[in-house]
Amino acid sequence: MKLSTSIALRYLVSKKGTNFINIISGMTIMGLSIGSAALILVLSVFNGFEDLIASMVNVFNPDLKITPVQGKYFAEDEVYQKLSHIPGIFAISKTIEETAFFEYDKTPSPGTLKGVDPAFVIVNDIDSALIEGNFLFTTDEPQAVLGAGLARTLAVDVLNVFKTLSVYMARQPKGISVASPFKERVARPSGVFSIQQDIDNQYVLVPLDFAQELLDRPDLISSLELRLDATADTETVKEAITELLGSDFLVRNRYEQDEEFLRIMNIEKWMAYSIAGLMILLISFNLVGCLWMIVLEKRKDISILKAMGTTSRFVRQVFVKLGLLYTVTGLVIGLLLAIFFYILQKQFGIITIPQGFVVDAYPIRMKLGDVLIVAATVIAIGWLASQPSSRRASAVDAAIRND
Repeated sequence: MKLSTSIALRYLVSKKGTNFINIISGMTIMGLSIGSAALILVLSVFNGFEDLIASMVNVFNPDLKITPVQGKYFAEDEVYQKLSHIPGIFAISKTIEETAFFEYDKTPSPGTLKGVDPAFVIVNDIDSALIEGNFLFTTDEPQAVLGAGLARTLAVDVLNVFKTLSVYMARQPKGISVASPFKERVARPSGVFSIQQDIDNQYVLVPLDFAQELLDRPDLISSLELRLDATADTETVKEAITELLGSDFLVRNRYEQDEEFLRIMNIEKWMAYSIAGLMILLISFNLVGCLWMIVLEKRKDISILKAMGTTSRFVRQVFVKLGLLYTVTGLVIGLLLAIFFYILQKQFGIITIPQGFVVDAYPIRMKLGDVLIVAATVIAIGWLASQPSSRRASAVDAAIRND
């Protein structure tokens, strides 16, 4: 151990000459501990929410989704046949989407009509999100499965077999007439699903041929949704499809399908990190004051060290290391506190969420990368806070030893 480190460690653990300095030292370490724990826990809660929402959306988002770069539709056989030569693909679903207008029992609402084929339930596991009714498009009568939010808006009753859902779609330009600008078809509501608020408030799922006929787009689709084998590497399959289809099609994985939403989540996460970091920066002023008082108390020791031949640079190193020792001590205690509260929240959900949310307690997940970022932030703040006092200590004159 270097001499400067040994001296700094002694200053840290030894009892100070003035009891007030001991109190300030304890408050400094406690403040750094609480700040570090808060910073780690804030990031962990955001990680938990990100995982929760991603798991909910993943019921609706496929492993890979293929859409055209230009336009909204493409011929289904054009791409479908090519994909059969790529290993790692378990199932492929053809879908078509368009904004539509819905009416049920004289209650209207806009939304998104999504036509799906029978493979959709294999690709997306949508049946696991059903909260009412069933997902069966095998009957001769067209059926519709609605998001929970849209079902509430329309006051849909899936048990009432006598009422149907009217779907209105704007006619193509060549077919527009003053008398009937919209094309109408009806379907019987057969189920309600709940995934995530934005999806629940927007989507109505119907058979693919029903949507194609309503849109006047026979043999056209807007996307192909893929489920991969459990052993397949998503990025490898994605690269193979991109190379096969060229630049005319866009291939996106689960997270890229909700890229903007996840970007907003990350912005909120790092804004919270910045606010908590500012809190630690304010706490570091306690460290500045604590070190400054230690410098005033140890002036005689500093002058003796200088009289023995040590340089101002050596003295500065002592107090920089002392500041870092305070910081690391607070950081370690804070990490232990964060782990303790993390386990309590993970196992027992001690901080609950008001009723009506999808979970009863705040979700949480601690990442090693976040812990390392917090550690680097706290240590950097501690190093900066040590600079004023270390420079003041290096300026103490050796002649003070005669006082």
